[in-house]
Amino acid sequence: MSQTRPNRRRVQPNRYNTRRMPAYENDNLARLYVPEKVARSPRSMPIHDAQARKARKQARHMSLGSLLFLSMAMAAVACILTWYVGLQSEVQAQVKQVAALESRLNKLSQENDEAYSRAGSGMDLEEIKRIAIQEYGMVYASEGQVITYSDGGGNDYVRQLAPIP
Repeated sequence: MSQTRPNRRRVQPNRYNTRRMPAYENDNLARLYVPEKVARSPRSMPIHDAQARKARKQARHMSLGSLLFLSMAMAAVACILTWYVGLQSEVQAQVKQVAALESRLNKLSQENDEAYSRAGSGMDLEEIKRIAIQEYGMVYASEGQVITYSDGGGNDYVRQLAPIP
């Protein structure tokens, strides 16, 4: 018969702290990975690491050309932003001016409509007819004086090409 193992936890010391950590739990988990620290002396570093460190050190310091270029770029961005803000303020001023003019137009249109309705309601057509007939001598047209022209196409517009008889 096979022997069954008791549920014991084996522990192994952790390299980074002194507490002991379980290596297995119930005999079915993989071991915990503990990375090893490898200390290198600067002399034993490979050449490419020393070159990379030198490149990082040089990258921390900006050259005069790079500094001038970035300064010019920042100045250009500042000028463009200033111009853009000024343009936005002009647009806002023009929008306000258009709104004021539209308000004035609406007011004038309303006043014009009111004046037109007052003028139209004040007209007495019978009085106008009486003045035209009595004071100015207007007479109605007789039967032979009215000539009706008809357009074959149904247009209301007639063009006179010759004198009317």
